[in-house]
Amino acid sequence: MSGRLQGKVAFITGIGSSGPGWSTGKALAATFAREGARVFGINRHAESAAETLELIRQEGGSCELFTGDVTSGTDVEQAVRTCQQTFGRIDILVNNVGCGSYGGVVEESEEGWDRVFATNLKSVYHTCRNCLPLMLAGGGGAIVNISSIVALRWTGHPLAAYASSKAAMHQLTQQIAMQYARQNIRANTVVPGMLETPMAVEPIRRHFPDTWQEMLEQRHRLCPGGRMGDAHDVAWAALYLASDEAKFVNGIELVVDGGMSCQVGAPGS
Repeated sequence: MSGRLQGKVAFITGIGSSGPGWSTGKALAATFAREGARVFGINRHAESAAETLELIRQEGGSCELFTGDVTSGTDVEQAVRTCQQTFGRIDILVNNVGCGSYGGVVEESEEGWDRVFATNLKSVYHTCRNCLPLMLAGGGGAIVNISSIVALRWTGHPLAAYASSKAAMHQLTQQIAMQYARQNIRANTVVPGMLETPMAVEPIRRHFPDTWQEMLEQRHRLCPGGRMGDAHDVAWAALYLASDEAKFVNGIELVVDGGMSCQVGAPGS
């Protein structure tokens, strides 16, 4: 590691994992810590983030955890205040928390729609609203929001709430990028494609115990290179956008999908 984030404080949402292996949040936190950042994570369940915390500390990195819900303005405000009290500043914000549901506007319940938008979009509002003043006071910062290629185009399955909330995140990111560009604050979005992470694998394994392995192989075959990406592919992209190497990169959507979105027609349709 080259210390690309040496001396910086990174506030990362959702550093836990929904199952064994490398989740996106775990990979983000570990990668940033290995590059010298002091990591402050917020996670709804402390137990699911314990492995991330222990891994970073065993490697000699710095990581603190606040147990809270990013859909709650009060929780986020308390978490940001605790980060400031612990590390004195916030230089980087990574919004990684997300959830989805299957179905179009007819099938989606109002409760489900509100839950997805609260998790994927309102949480970004809460974190940015609380972190931006600290970034401004510190002379600048970098915001990286984690999205999905479903925000860009139809992928063969109805995901109305998830796709809409992530698409709204893109415009929120661009609004922040342009409003604060002259104050040395950048905001960008990482747009992953299909990933082999616990969040993707565990629901398939749980709901399709007899055929889950074949279903995973089908997902691999949908990717132009024949393999899905992994959590570290997202972490490395976010690391670049958070680092000073991307000092002239602002308001972009960095697609990390192995070329899937370059294909004509919807994968799997």
